[in-house]
Amino acid sequence: MSATAEKDQFTGLILLTGIDKPGITATLFETLAPFSLTVLDIEQVVIRERLILTLLIACNPAHSEAIDVDLEELAKTLDVDIATSFSSAPISSIAAKTGLVHAVLLSPKLLPSAVAHVAQTIRELGGNIESISRTASYPVTAIEFVISNADQKVLKASLARVAIDQGVDIAVQPGGLMRHARKLVLLDVDSTLIQQEVIELLANKAGVNAEVVKITDAAMRGELDFEQSLIARVALLSGLPEIAITQVQSEIALTPGARTLIRTLQRLGHTVCVVSGGFHNVIDPLLKELNITHYRANTLEIVEGKLTGKVVGPIIDRAAKAQALKDFAAIEKIKIDQTIAIGDGANDLDMIAMAGLGIAFNAKPAVKAAADSSVSAPYLDSVLYLLGIAREEIEEADSHS
Repeated sequence: MSATAEKDQFTGLILLTGIDKPGITATLFETLAPFSLTVLDIEQVVIRERLILTLLIACNPAHSEAIDVDLEELAKTLDVDIATSFSSAPISSIAAKTGLVHAVLLSPKLLPSAVAHVAQTIRELGGNIESISRTASYPVTAIEFVISNADQKVLKASLARVAIDQGVDIAVQPGGLMRHARKLVLLDVDSTLIQQEVIELLANKAGVNAEVVKITDAAMRGELDFEQSLIARVALLSGLPEIAITQVQSEIALTPGARTLIRTLQRLGHTVCVVSGGFHNVIDPLLKELNITHYRANTLEIVEGKLTGKVVGPIIDRAAKAQALKDFAAIEKIKIDQTIAIGDGANDLDMIAMAGLGIAFNAKPAVKAAADSSVSAPYLDSVLYLLGIAREEIEEADSHS
């Protein structure tokens, strides 16, 4: 035998299942306490009042039979099922795994076929599912897979195809300490942070909505240059009284989950920023209310109480949005790979591509195809589940605030 040959360790795997009630875990460990053994691993979950507990121990082979006998008696006492398996295995086989990848699956109605396709794809790529857990049950179901032996980039590309075929959303991210690092999240405004398109609300006041919508749709599909389309749309607002801005501000509705997303991220120490192809004149009060300090947008020119049909200063287009991401990250001293960009249109493509995680929110097909992940449900706080933040944790924090 080689001097460097790995030593085996004698272990016992204990599986306990049954109706959950207080004291089961304590009684199990009290039963094991008299033996000379150490705890190597443990996992416990309760689903619909049914407890599943797995425990890995290292022990003396001579004690395995006595442990079995005591556990059989315990099973009768607690009215649960306990199964055991004792064997020798290399120490490395029970060591904590590194280089893990996290895949989060989102769906408002999760079907078995979607889970099957995710699991099959992981298997075909040589990966292994180490654990599966639910992080949300409403308004969408979120399931997180922790995967070993998988290449993140290859897995991401393969699961992106599964997401399209199965009509679900999937995000793939590396595990490790940096997953919990401080993040900078940059949000688009129109049809992302808020439910409407601000320029269309203004166009309604000016009576030119049909003309503006036609130009907006073409621009969001990437068929028109954004700067030219913005100039053309704003020109249609010429002569609109300034009071219309105040009226539009009262009509703005946040996207469901927007407040929860921002409040939770800020509570955890992350930075939330905004960049918009819309207008400071309209959105600034809302952003201040949300405690957002870094934001950029266009500015409507107003002379003698009326819109002139022009914008003041540089136009916030695709390139400017990406630059805003870079600038805000530098201000906050956050690396680009720890940034998240969320948007829905062609004007968001550059910032989505630049960010460490680009998320297409209820987006056009071209944006979904370019993004790392997408959220198709109309709930902005679903983004939190992609980051591994559980719904129960969010609600508990809110209840204590």
